[in-house]
Amino acid sequence: MMESEHGKKRKVRNRQQHQPKAHFLSLRYLTICLCCFLVLLFFFLSSDRISVRSDSLRPSLRVPALSVLSSMDSIQRSFHGRFPPLSVEDRVQFPDHVLLILSTRIGKELVCVYHGRRKEETLVLPSISSDEFDEFRSIVRCPNAPLNYSSSVDLQFNGDLVKKKKLSNRDEKVHDWAKVGYEAVIDGDTVVVFVKGLTRRPHKESDPSYYKCQFETGVEVLVTQALAAAQEVVRCVLPESLKLNPEEFRVSVIHIDPRGRSAPALPSVARVYDGSEKKKSGVKVKAKKHELCVCTMLWNQAPFLREWIMYHSWLGVERWFIYDNNSDDDIREEIELLNSENFNVSRHVWPWIKTQEAGFSHCAVRAKEECNWVGFFDVDEFYYFPTHRSQGLPSKNALSSLVSNYTSWDLVGEIRTDCHSYGPSGLTTVPPQGVTVGYTCRQANPERHKSIVRPELLTSSLLNEVHHFQMREGVGHMSLVESVAVVNHYKYQVWDTFKAKFQRRVATYVVDWRENQNQGSKDRAPGLGTEAIEPVDWNRRFCEVWDTGLKDLVLSNFVDQVTGYLPWQRQQQQPQQE
Repeated sequence: MMESEHGKKRKVRNRQQHQPKAHFLSLRYLTICLCCFLVLLFFFLSSDRISVRSDSLRPSLRVPALSVLSSMDSIQRSFHGRFPPLSVEDRVQFPDHVLLILSTRIGKELVCVYHGRRKEETLVLPSISSDEFDEFRSIVRCPNAPLNYSSSVDLQFNGDLVKKKKLSNRDEKVHDWAKVGYEAVIDGDTVVVFVKGLTRRPHKESDPSYYKCQFETGVEVLVTQALAAAQEVVRCVLPESLKLNPEEFRVSVIHIDPRGRSAPALPSVARVYDGSEKKKSGVKVKAKKHELCVCTMLWNQAPFLREWIMYHSWLGVERWFIYDNNSDDDIREEIELLNSENFNVSRHVWPWIKTQEAGFSHCAVRAKEECNWVGFFDVDEFYYFPTHRSQGLPSKNALSSLVSNYTSWDLVGEIRTDCHSYGPSGLTTVPPQGVTVGYTCRQANPERHKSIVRPELLTSSLLNEVHHFQMREGVGHMSLVESVAVVNHYKYQVWDTFKAKFQRRVATYVVDWRENQNQGSKDRAPGLGTEAIEPVDWNRRFCEVWDTGLKDLVLSNFVDQVTGYLPWQRQQQQPQQE
């Protein structure tokens, strides 16, 4: 029994002697794990691009890069003593700013760094804006370089130390917006390139034998012949190697003179990545997903977008392509909110100024595999069916039902609808219930038309005049009479809204309001000059016929019976319940 007690005591002493060693080993293990984690985090934050290039593996939730950078700020500085480097891929000089294209996805907190002609002289200015450009790249808009500073602007994160200028070759180039290839999209076995500087006439097709496309893959340079050309669009054959093994490439355009001499390829920032666009547009789809889609280009129209989308969704529009032309309002938040309410809206960043025709051609290619019909009209234009209203017929889904009647007609590729232009209707402030209820006085005669087209029946050059596309040979259009359908164009709104038109125009071949040219054009307001000065009788102009048809339709179908509000008035204070 004594031996048993001594044995137990020895076991207890042995356990006590081994416990500190086990505790030491566990601490050592945790230390090693922590070091490994920090090393991996270091490489993660140091990498220029981390991407999974598989559509099947693309996450459904995207976290903006800035939110990660902000939360990891202290960790970054502990490793680097600074923020990670920014890789500027291309620079484009516009008349009023410099566009920088980055090979990474970034956040918003960036500043522009300008380098003086004298050594070590630098200037830091806030950027104008930054945005996601495509699946892999970002863009930043910087103010033009001040006098005696280089236009080769650099970027850095706000609060980082100013870095010395690094001399390199390609990174230092600044492309002139007047002469550059700026976008490209794959369409089947061809590539459509959008380019400035070919001096082609508006609204006319060009001889494609005068153009070729040059493809740079990083391994080889390939050249193919153009198949079609018009305005700022050149369509070329896709090289066989890129058909079989699509990869990232830059594409530019070569001009050939009548004597057969080729000029050097125009500078280009147009890139296609991993054949992702080819996969989207080149795959044959047996059944179309949407009967009716709409594409538009806008600038600072967030306050008016909700009414436009809600109303036309009620008419049957299923899919929306919004080409955002450098908006600096709440357009992103507005689109996110609409999508959260099950409206299918996508925003495409389009930083190219005065290129509406090209943007619509780009959208036609992009939407072809998703949509039977695509409407091209603006946020201040609303379809209305007078006959439905007068005969008591339901107007819900009237637009989609109309176009579906012609889907099986291969000889009809476009449906045209006349427009009526509305004036301020006596108002001096923005109508709280929206444009459809607020503006009710219009001009007597219709002005132009808007179109809904079959994208697969467009000519290969994608020639268009903003809202009117050219069809393939043998394909015609259907013009609707006013009693069946009309577009209410709220063109001349209250002055505070209308004066924004003086800031810019998006169409390529339409003169800006401030330029003293074509003052009698329908693209201008009759009797209005080149300065944004409000006429004393502005609120009474353009009023010849009082027409409340669409207003009555909206009030009878959209008003909440409890609150009395329209659905796009969500930000208004709701009346208190008694």
